Parts: sequence; C-alpha cells; structure tokens
Amino acid sequence: MRVIIYGVGAVGGVVGGALVAAGHEVIGIARGGQLAALRAGPLTVRHPGGVITADLPCVAGPDEIAFRPDDLILLTMKTQDTAAALHALRATGVYDQPIFCLQNGIANERLALRLFPNVHGVTVMMPAGFLDPGEVLCHGLPMLGMFDIGRYPGGSDGADEALATLFDSGQMRGFVHDDVMASKRGKLLLNLGNILEAALGRGVDAGPLRSRARTEAEAVLAAAGWDWQDVGMDDPRRTSLMQIGDIAGVARFGGSTTQSLMRGTGAVETDYLNGEITLLGRLHGVPTPVNTYLTALSAELAATGAEAGSRTLDDLVAGLAHWERDRQVQRP
Repeated sequence: MRVIIYGVGAVGGVVGGALVAAGHEVIGIARGGQLAALRAGPLTVRHPGGVITADLPCVAGPDEIAFRPDDLILLTMKTQDTAAALHALRATGVYDQPIFCLQNGIANERLALRLFPNVHGVTVMMPAGFLDPGEVLCHGLPMLGMFDIGRYPGGSDGADEALATLFDSGQMRGFVHDDVMASKRGKLLLNLGNILEAALGRGVDAGPLRSRARTEAEAVLAAAGWDWQDVGMDDPRRTSLMQIGDIAGVARFGGSTTQSLMRGTGAVETDYLNGEITLLGRLHGVPTPVNTYLTALSAELAATGAEAGSRTLDDLVAGLAHWERDRQVQRP
C-alpha cells in the first residue's frame, strides 16, 4: 500500500514526513519552491519532541505517477485548488482508488464525489505551519495530530481503517468515524475565526465578531438539518493526545489563512469557510452578514497583498457597519 500526498504544504508535509519516517512508501505532489527543495534534499519536520528528517520523493503533478489500484490518495491542498487537482487526477486514469480530503471546510468531498466514487472525509486536527521551502512545523504534543476519518457521505470501510493504522504508526492518531461530516462541520465552526486572526494578528481579541460569526453558522447548519461534533480544545481526546507545544527557537505564527497572507499567495480559503456559511444561509433563508463581510474582507486582503495583522478591531467593526448599511442588511 502506497500513500500519495497531493499538496506538500503544512499538513501534507507533516503527514508525509511522519509516514516516511515510520517506514511507509509515500510520494508527494508539490509545486514551486517546495518542489525544488524536496527534489534537492530531505524534508525537515520540526516539532516539540525534536526533528524528523525524511527523504520524501516528490513530483510536479499526478501525470508523473503510475497509480496503483491500492494507492491511498490524500488531498492536502487548499479548497480553492481542489477542482483543478481532481481534474488532473482524473486525466491520469485514477477512478476507484480511495480519495481522502484532509482539508478544511465541507465542500471538498462533494467536489470529489462528482468525479470519483470512493471519497472519504478527514477532519484534520494538527497545528502545522509552512513558510520556508523544505521545512514544515508542527506544534502538536505528544501526537503530531489527530484525524477523524470516514466515507462520504457517510459510513466507513477498510480504507478508513487502513489510513487510521498508518497514522497510528507515525506519531499521529486516526479515528474511524461513521459520520465524519459531523466532525468536519465542527471543525468548520472553529475555522470561521481564521480570517479574524489573519486580519488582526495572532492572539488579538476579535471582540463580538467571532461569536457573531459562529452564531450565524450554527443557525444555518440547523436550518440545513445538520448537526456537528465539538472537535475543539474541549474534545476530551486532546487532553491526552494533542496539546499545543513549543518548538525550540520557533514562534507560532498562526493558522492556515495567516500563513497564506504571510507567504503572499494571493489566495485564501475563506470562500469555503465563512463563504460556506454565506452559501448555506442563502440556500436556507438565514441572514449571514458577518460571515459574508469576512469573506469579502479576506478576498481584499489577499488581492492587495496585505500583511497578516494589518487591521485593527476598530477597522473591522467600522467596515462591517459600513458594509451592512450600504447593503441595508438585516441582522439575524
């Protein structure tokens, strides 16, 4: 059994490095400076317990891989890049292999199921970071990360068990879940604050905006008839398996949206986080002014190359008020 990691960034890099170190066969698909660095030398994974150095073979695209029937394909790119990645996979003849969406949000699985029959959701609980090519960071302790795994739209099978076993062998922990999307919806609620952290800076109080964004989200999930599972720091599994630890000589620089702004990628995944709440609100007749405003704000920050932490809470509160007034928005 071989693991294909499509997107060797923060999560993909930590997972790939840990699995290679555990003796498993892994191929990564990377781009840009990361691809060049991993072709030239090993991947370095820094974590609170030390350093993992792994020779992770990487290619530039799935067309460079001769896929096997028993390959496990892990999608670890941001959602804005998922559709192109799925079409690239289909062009190689991939079809029946299990495809696992190790991605934030709840849109990736539906995109994948449109093209492939064997789709699985994975909730990623891993405080990982990536800024410099060839090196990724993970602040998880004692495990590097935890994952809820299950088929989409529901149930579980042997492929889920196989991936959980692989995680368990590599300083991570996998949990097979018969309703993995409930877990992923719980993670979505946590990720609504990503853009607030990116705009204001790590650790800055977001005032009422975070709670208002979550209240809107809970209302639209309820209107859609969906429940969710708490996977935050109150999840009892985290107490024994994954706390946030320090890495010697490394300061934490924030979540995935913050990292996207810091790398100047020009794109963030907020359209599929806060924007998912806007979509569901429009489908079910629930107002979502805060999440809609934050989605627009994130697009502006990414397009203008704004630095992480470049806005104040007063900026955001005033911006939301102007946005609501200009559009005559009614609060829920």
